[in-house]
Amino acid sequence: MKRIFAVFLLPVLLCAVFAGCAKTKTPSEDSAQSNGETTSSPSDSTSSGLQGDSDTMYIIIGEHTLPVKMADNSSASALLELLKQGDITVDAHDYGNFEKVGPLGTQLPVNNEQITTEPGDVILYQGNQITVYYDTNSWNFTRLGRIQGVSADELKAILGDGDVTMVLSLTDSNS
Repeated sequence: MKRIFAVFLLPVLLCAVFAGCAKTKTPSEDSAQSNGETTSSPSDSTSSGLQGDSDTMYIIIGEHTLPVKMADNSSASALLELLKQGDITVDAHDYGNFEKVGPLGTQLPVNNEQITTEPGDVILYQGNQITVYYDTNSWNFTRLGRIQGVSADELKAILGDGDVTMVLSLTDSNS
């Protein structure tokens, strides 16, 4: 009888022990799920490769100031550090009817990956050129960031036809 009891009790105890080792929800996760919300961990906030709100660059084109949420990589960090020394003016030209590209005047570290760009993507090309996309393209690029709050049509109108002068800055010229 003791042997049968041990055979049945041991699996039950093991299940209880392993169930106790399962991931437990934090109170905020539990509350959010009961409200039908989804939760994310701190690492999820950078799953798009973009940094938090504190790391913003601005691209100034004429009277337009475009906020850029910066990517979370060494290339974007290096550009932000460079901008602490002052604004960078880039004379960009149209390429392929989907992007404006121009020289940065310096080499930045690259973090190339296969990317299909979207309108508003700000890309480092060959480590020394900045590119603003107003359409799509696929290639090995380094993402620097993404322009916020502007539609593809608005961005195309701001960038215009032909050459454009872009000023990269840490200061919002509208404030």
